[in-house]
Amino acid sequence: MNKSHEVEYCNLELRFERRQIQNLIRDLIQEGYSLYWSETDVQFLISIRTGRKLVKLKFQRMKDSYKMVGDYVIRDERLSELLEKLINDSRGHAVVKRMKDRQIVIESIMFGEIIRLVEVSGMEHRIIYQKKPLVTMEEMIKAFQSKRAEERALVLRYELDYELSVLHEALEAEDEAAVLSSKAKLGELRLEMLQLEL
Repeated sequence: MNKSHEVEYCNLELRFERRQIQNLIRDLIQEGYSLYWSETDVQFLISIRTGRKLVKLKFQRMKDSYKMVGDYVIRDERLSELLEKLINDSRGHAVVKRMKDRQIVIESIMFGEIIRLVEVSGMEHRIIYQKKPLVTMEEMIKAFQSKRAEERALVLRYELDYELSVLHEALEAEDEAAVLSSKAKLGELRLEMLQLEL
């Protein structure tokens, strides 16, 4: 094992079901780790002995799941591999810093996938890999400059007014089919209005 191996996990955003935590405990035991766990109403805690160090993984209880919280410095290679498998399997978010021979490699992970890889050596840093964004900056500028949403919002207001008058007439005529049809149309218009964030 490399003595200089050190990995820091920051800004973790991992969500789990109870079964996944139980699988992690099983994997840790199979790897030969000495550990114990405890649970309260607010958190699940797994304490893992790695040499002379004790690593405590904290899982905050949510409504019907758990969320891993905290920053961790792991100096055990096998444990860091298990933690990375956990990030990948839960399709979580994290910033992973690997320290090795006076060099730091920083991985930004979103949805279990590396989106950016940066190497830091002294004062210098270089981007090794960066995932291309799904939307380019030019496309975002065009979207902000576009008046299409504002123009559609004006037309949408007229359509809402018209459909409300149709609903009013259908209610007065006690035409149940027309009332249901008009309410459905109003629901669609309302949804579109919400999507335009007006």
